[in-house]
Amino acid sequence: MVTNCGRGALDAHRFYIGGQWVAPFGHEMVEVTNPADGSLVGRATLGDADDADRAVAAARGAFDSWSATSIAERLDLLRRMRAAFDAAAPEIERLLIQEIGLTTLVAQGQSAMSRSHFDAIFDLLPTFGFSARGQGGIELVREPVGVVVAITSWNAPVSQMLCKAVPAIAAGCTVIVKPSEQAPLCGILLAEAMEDAGIPPGVFNLLNGRGADCGRRLAEHPDVDMVSMTGSVPGGAAIAVAAAPTIKRVHQELGGKSANVLLGDVDLPDAVRMSVFGCMMNAGQTCAAPTRLIVPEERFEEVARLAVEVAEALVVGPPDQHGTVYGPLANRAQFERVNSVLERAVAEGEALLTGGPGRPEHLSQGYYARPTIFGPVAVESFLAQEEIFGPVLCIQTYTDEEDAVRIANSTPFGLAAYVQSADPEAARRVAGRLRAGYVTINFPGWTAAAPFGGYKRSGNGKQYGIWGFEEFLEVKAIVA
Repeated sequence: MVTNCGRGALDAHRFYIGGQWVAPFGHEMVEVTNPADGSLVGRATLGDADDADRAVAAARGAFDSWSATSIAERLDLLRRMRAAFDAAAPEIERLLIQEIGLTTLVAQGQSAMSRSHFDAIFDLLPTFGFSARGQGGIELVREPVGVVVAITSWNAPVSQMLCKAVPAIAAGCTVIVKPSEQAPLCGILLAEAMEDAGIPPGVFNLLNGRGADCGRRLAEHPDVDMVSMTGSVPGGAAIAVAAAPTIKRVHQELGGKSANVLLGDVDLPDAVRMSVFGCMMNAGQTCAAPTRLIVPEERFEEVARLAVEVAEALVVGPPDQHGTVYGPLANRAQFERVNSVLERAVAEGEALLTGGPGRPEHLSQGYYARPTIFGPVAVESFLAQEEIFGPVLCIQTYTDEEDAVRIANSTPFGLAAYVQSADPEAARRVAGRLRAGYVTINFPGWTAAAPFGGYKRSGNGKQYGIWGFEEFLEVKAIVA
């Protein structure tokens, strides 16, 4: 549980396993510092393989009874979980700002997303067909997949935990959550809320730990039936390798290098403004961010001028300050990685339009990155091929629609894509040719009703709505 350790900092040296707060077997302790100013936010202990084994045993022990519960019983628990989350949300939002540098607006947005995962289940579960008669009298039964491990990322920690745990529990599974070791505190607050909801022992378990030991043990454990992981491509590959010998289900939501195609008829000032904001929001630390702006060749100069104007007007600063568009990068490792990429790009002669390595001039401390734009960027450039996960926009140019589609599909990723056009028919035609799992036209508002998941190295499986729910179910055929 989280306790105050003096000077306003927090201690998180217990795990929630089997309905109890237990001391870890692991001994490694990490300090969490505020990325905006370096102040101590808290300390957390990381678990090891023995902690993973204990969590799996608790989840496995609870599975038979929880999987046999009625829909009414599950809905009752989920409503209590939602109420407990609502009560904890203000404190969680404050910690998100301090732990990973989210702005107040983004932290509140992530709470809203978290609530949507509950709301989707409340709409779905009462009428979902767990058993149905098929052709020839075959009975099709949908059953919980079993013990689920949820490994989550640091950029949207609580929303990611709930988008996995809520549908899994609704399906009748038991869950073990392992947050990123880069953001270990918010998960403990969430576990405290789940305890307040009166969740049955072993149905929801949470422990902190590194992927290399704790995460690997969870993935390889023979009593785990499924791993749902959000994170990097290397992390997803490591989880898949660890899980392979036991042939368990592996669901992955990984990286992206999302194309944003502007067709020639678009209103440029508005489209470019939305494009820059979409890329830079949350300091670019969003897997689906539109980081490649693909524009008609003859309009590059105008697009570049508009994009630079928008980027240079962005307010970068303390995340809890009113009017801030984005705050710091989440941690030192991310700050160093982004700056390393920018230094390499400049050294290799990429066309820098604004920004570049280092902090914005008005900020002398904190892991802040400058809004940066390169262009035109060649298809084969590492800037256009690798996920940077920072406030970095690459402008690419095309000659015709065929060329635009070719460039958009030229990376190993396929998580999201964007099309902007005044012609709905043309926009849908292009959207239909993009190799990405989530394609939006003219930046509509986010909805949990659409499945989210990628093609190619961006992963497999879907999250949100009925698609995310069905990931946690097996299909049994009973033939008589």
